[in-house]
Amino acid sequence: MPSSPSKPSSPSKPSLRYRRSLRSNPYARLFALPGTRAFTAWNLLARMPMGMFGVGAVMMISAERGSYALAGAVTATGLAATALAGPWTARLVDRYGQARVTVPASAFAALGSLSLVLCVYADAPAWTLFASYAATATTPNTGGMSRARWAHLLRADAAALHTANAFEQAVDEACFMLGPVLATLLCSSFFPGAGTLTAALMFVTGAVLFAAQKRTEPPVSATPLKQRSPLRGNRGLAAILAVFVCTGALFGSLEVVTIGFADAQGHRAAAGAVLGLQAAGSCAAGLLYGLRRPVSPASARFPRCLAAMAALALLPLLTTTAGGGLPLLAAALLLAGMATAPTMVTGMNLVQGLTPPGSLNEGMTLAVTGLLAGIAAGSATGGWAVEHLGAAGYAVPAGAAAAALVVATASRRALAGRRALSVRPAA
Repeated sequence: MPSSPSKPSSPSKPSLRYRRSLRSNPYARLFALPGTRAFTAWNLLARMPMGMFGVGAVMMISAERGSYALAGAVTATGLAATALAGPWTARLVDRYGQARVTVPASAFAALGSLSLVLCVYADAPAWTLFASYAATATTPNTGGMSRARWAHLLRADAAALHTANAFEQAVDEACFMLGPVLATLLCSSFFPGAGTLTAALMFVTGAVLFAAQKRTEPPVSATPLKQRSPLRGNRGLAAILAVFVCTGALFGSLEVVTIGFADAQGHRAAAGAVLGLQAAGSCAAGLLYGLRRPVSPASARFPRCLAAMAALALLPLLTTTAGGGLPLLAAALLLAGMATAPTMVTGMNLVQGLTPPGSLNEGMTLAVTGLLAGIAAGSATGGWAVEHLGAAGYAVPAGAAAAALVVATASRRALAGRRALSVRPAA
């Protein structure tokens, strides 16, 4: 006699609890989607080095060559090269897919980092340092590719996409919180080039494994490769890129000035931890911001976020010029960082809304290009400022934050263009 089918073991209660957790926790809803945990984990490994490369290069070059100005100029050159090459790499991603472009581009960029270390220790001419770091320009925008996956998966749910963007910004900040600490620890505990070498290995491994996650990869664009840039005729996108240039100048100058200030205080090894606190404040603020359901358009929220960032950017300058040491500076950076993530999340929402379909990777990489261009200028300016102005060098990041607010205020009409994203509650 055939046995009767066994009854399911009362799945109702766990299932009910699970559904309730999905409704109450927006982040749980994100990772309930198939494949999202895998691509997020490997993308995190690929992005962690983004917070290590700059600090590692500055510490290595300044230790071996004795010049913060040279270190800042070299990193600025590499970032400027990445800003130029990044949109072309992203256009190839939109055309041929993330997997086919990410692996070779990542491998070539890692060779540039290896060349930089070899040239520093071989006492090669200074121009070889610039050339080596410029060779890292093929570094693919792994953060942008992760955001593109979320935009594809959540294309019908704007509120969930806001939460995903907040999570991605928190990941960025976590990388810039832990990355400098890890790079500083490696450079101080082993040898000055250890941070750059470890970052290169982590980056290649994470990028390759992220590219292997085909399940969540967005489909390639059917638009021909000769498509025009999403910037052409797009005043809103051009305006937000100008804001991101100023914001990047804030980030780049803040990093170099803080390393130099910590060195002048006799605590060079603590620079990474101090910078990490700024990112910690931003990470916490980003996660909380993702839980909040927006009730106004991103174009209206963006200037308010920038105003808060400009006000808080004055804290490090006021602290150091008043004679405060590293503990007070760390507290000031923690508070200042709390305005960063909401600003970047809102800005990325605008970029996604202003970018034409089929060019999402390129549009978000253009946003990162603006940031990199600003970071390059900020790194070079910050390197000069910390050598000539000392603690007053924090006027550079404060001025950059103020400039970002001015540009956004002057461009409010363009940012509220017909394609700008207006986040509405999900049905």
